[in-house]
Amino acid sequence: QVQLVQSGGGLVETGGSTILSCIASGLTFVNSDMAWFRQAPGKERGFVAAISMNGGRADYADFVEGRFIISKDMAKNTLFLRMNSLQPEDTAVYYCAAEARRPGTLPRSSDHYRYRGQGTQVTVSS
Repeated sequence: QVQLVQSGGGLVETGGSTILSCIASGLTFVNSDMAWFRQAPGKERGFVAAISMNGGRADYADFVEGRFIISKDMAKNTLFLRMNSLQPEDTAVYYCAAEARRPGTLPRSSDHYRYRGQGTQVTVSS
């Protein structure tokens, strides 16, 4: 049984930083493309960042503008999203996703990943 257990986030001041974690079990982590998505109130879930199986390639949404870093810790089966210079518009529930249905493509749609985490709230105060 695949599980993606998220942690991190919470309340952050404008301009602050936080790290999201997503611990994966039940899948071969080193063979899994992974990604982060987010959903703000009243909005559709949108792409944030994706990373290739071996962590050597990453893709970011335009709004990231160099503020976020996605990474994989193979030893800990953990996906991270380091978020810096946070703004109120970054407030959302963030979801991790694993195993692209087409490996190696780093899809930008959450529907194209087989598994998703439970979500974690990030609130940026203005």
